[in-house]
Amino acid sequence: MPCYLRCMKAKHIGLTGSIGAGKSTAAEYFKQLDVPVYHADDAAKRLMVEDQELMDAIELAFGPGIYVDGVLQKSALADKAFADKSSTEAINALVHPAVHKDFVQWHEAQDHPYILREAAILFEAGSYNTCDAIILVEAPQTIRLQRVMGRTGLTQKQVEQRMARQWSDAKKRSMLSGKDLIMDNSGDEKTLVQMVAMANDYLLKL
Repeated sequence: MPCYLRCMKAKHIGLTGSIGAGKSTAAEYFKQLDVPVYHADDAAKRLMVEDQELMDAIELAFGPGIYVDGVLQKSALADKAFADKSSTEAINALVHPAVHKDFVQWHEAQDHPYILREAAILFEAGSYNTCDAIILVEAPQTIRLQRVMGRTGLTQKQVEQRMARQWSDAKKRSMLSGKDLIMDNSGDEKTLVQMVAMANDYLLKL
């Protein structure tokens, strides 16, 4: 195979949506179509317990007790990281560069026509700037609230606190261009599957 074909990089498609919108569910349907998916949130969780440099930085920023014998105290970190806007920005400033470095290495190894980078804060972290196209998954806040409370056991106040740290759908929409896609995931899974199939057909031709 000629080098110029072997070296071509898969197109980078951002998949995002506010908490509870259903971006992770959409990602699973894309996987069923053999699309490689990089889960940025999962990578962040992994790196926070594997990347010693990142672990040291988090402990320095949020204080002793965040790690006990090398084990991340997730509840303690969440309470501090989501306490206010500056704390959320602080944790993102530490974790995002580590995730981006990990993503770049993963992206280089893919040979599908396009890959998905599933990330809750694609816009907030500025990662959207590196995407060839973006898929924004949306759903009304009442539906999102019910979904998150049902799957996590978090209280309404806790979920709303997390929602407040993300951009609104309107602000995210304002950042989209003509090549980007919006999925309204307020319906059933069958409808979402159909939208994913249509999006896949579009992205293969992008």
